[in-house]
Amino acid sequence: MTGPQQEQGGSVRLSSEGLPGWLEPVERVAREVEPRQLSRFLPPAGGGGRPSAVLILFGEGPRGPELLLMERASSLRSHAGQPSFPGGALDPEDGDPAGEGPLRAALREAEEETGLDPSGVQIFATLPALYIPVSDFVVTPVLGWWRRPTPVAPVDPAETARVFTVPVAELTDPVNRATTVHPSGHRGPAFAVGSALVWGFTAGVIDRVLYFAGWERAWDRGKLVPLDPHA
Repeated sequence: MTGPQQEQGGSVRLSSEGLPGWLEPVERVAREVEPRQLSRFLPPAGGGGRPSAVLILFGEGPRGPELLLMERASSLRSHAGQPSFPGGALDPEDGDPAGEGPLRAALREAEEETGLDPSGVQIFATLPALYIPVSDFVVTPVLGWWRRPTPVAPVDPAETARVFTVPVAELTDPVNRATTVHPSGHRGPAFAVGSALVWGFTAGVIDRVLYFAGWERAWDRGKLVPLDPHA
């Protein structure tokens, strides 16, 4: 597949054709991983939760494979100031949450938040839906290959403070890894990359993808970073 992921009529399809070899372990993770292997927070058994999606976009940068991230504006009511994947809740026009809805939502939200051109993105897989209890979001992580990179930047500063890429080499560097400690007592993986501390849901997904793809390097889990009480 060399053209836009969005087909005529609004259909969005998955394709693993032509992926670079280094992405094959990630594609395998998507095929084999079980929800419980990704998180202990899974969608409510009886349904419920607000369907949403995030775009986990891999590209090729000057330092090799990289991920696209953004930092949410500090004025937002939910997850203010946190680095995250582009994404958000499904809109009615996105379609069925059990079908192509998450694919459309991930691309649409990424375009709205970062200015990303969806036609340059090849969606090759999704991960099992996960749950964020604090916001009641049922999140489908959508995996994409940035086949044709385009400029990205915050579209609305009231929502997005900055947009940036992080080399996978920095994410796997043990020096940049730590465990966050929330005032509630919850602990989770974190990545100190550049001027950003990536933690919470985003860091949890990155941590599991790195592990199951075989990219993780041994790191000091006893290196603790306390989080702000208002985080």
